[in-house]
Amino acid sequence: MTTFDISSHSTSRRPITILGAGHIGFAMALLLQRSGDYDILVVDRDPVRLAEVATLGISTRLTTDDASLQAAIDGRFAVLNALPFHRAVPVATLCARAGVHYFDLTEDVASTQAIRALAAKAHSVLMPQCGLAPGFIGIVGNDLARRFDTLHTLRMRVGALPRYPQGALRYNLTWSTEGLINEYCNPCEAIVDGVRTTVPALEGLETFALDGVEYEAFNTSGGLGTLTETLAGKARQVDYQSIRYPGHNAILKLLLNDLRLRDRRDLLKDILETAIPTTDQDVIVVFATASGLKGGRLVQDSYSAHIVGTQVAGRTLSAIQLTTAAGICTALDLVAQGKLPQQGFVGQESVALADFLANRFGSAYAREGELVL
Repeated sequence: MTTFDISSHSTSRRPITILGAGHIGFAMALLLQRSGDYDILVVDRDPVRLAEVATLGISTRLTTDDASLQAAIDGRFAVLNALPFHRAVPVATLCARAGVHYFDLTEDVASTQAIRALAAKAHSVLMPQCGLAPGFIGIVGNDLARRFDTLHTLRMRVGALPRYPQGALRYNLTWSTEGLINEYCNPCEAIVDGVRTTVPALEGLETFALDGVEYEAFNTSGGLGTLTETLAGKARQVDYQSIRYPGHNAILKLLLNDLRLRDRRDLLKDILETAIPTTDQDVIVVFATASGLKGGRLVQDSYSAHIVGTQVAGRTLSAIQLTTAAGICTALDLVAQGKLPQQGFVGQESVALADFLANRFGSAYAREGELVL
């Protein structure tokens, strides 16, 4: 059994606020509490969720308006936002005004662009997209890209999948349904023939096998983060796709296109949450591959990871909880340790893959099997 060491690195604790006490917010609070380096306050509108966090011995606060939210932000070292994507820009604005470091998990491209504009005059760090995808996959992609003298293609694939799939969709809800619908409906950034562009979600269907398991993958929105900006003019093809089990894409096209549920997202959310069960028995599949010239030779380089859930201090964390929380906690840690810029917009490409995997939280991506924190 592997020991996952996140013990304290310092004698002083930095005050942070976690916004949102759902599955990911709970996981973030648990990991950061175990480190011993942060004085944590968790804020939410739901007293039931806060009561669950309180069983960890962590301070909680019920918030009902912007004034109480501002009070939970003022004077803190950092805010970690685990609220729905439409709260990203309002919260980032409050943090920028208060001079508080800001981190979030949003996959929403428009929100990230707005936060980047805010960051131009900010005296604190504004670092969105710190989860799995966007987040870790952008760090991997940038690391692969830097290995080439001339980069031709960079393809990134990520799936949060049930370990025991059932039904025609062969899928379970493992994270935000609103975020999932965003990925399936919004335009997808890419580099095609050397030009930054957008491509339609659900298109680009491909099939592949990894470790003997058959998968399909297709375009989804938000997974690349700001990587297309970073690699503009440096690559011919850059894209991101979500991994699913075969057959998922065809059913999504029926729901979103033929039945036009892309125009009725609230109804689609209700249908998915009513019909598709959640699960903690999930697996994260990460697969990225790049090709190009290195030393005058055409070569290919790849990265893959297979991550399952774990037990932390007697609490079960699903794979999506572990990887998402580990991503944002690593970003916080690297800023706190002075290994990243200390103000303005910070993209995921600013994080070196070696630094991420060496971090006490980020090391979750480098290990397989049951972890004990």
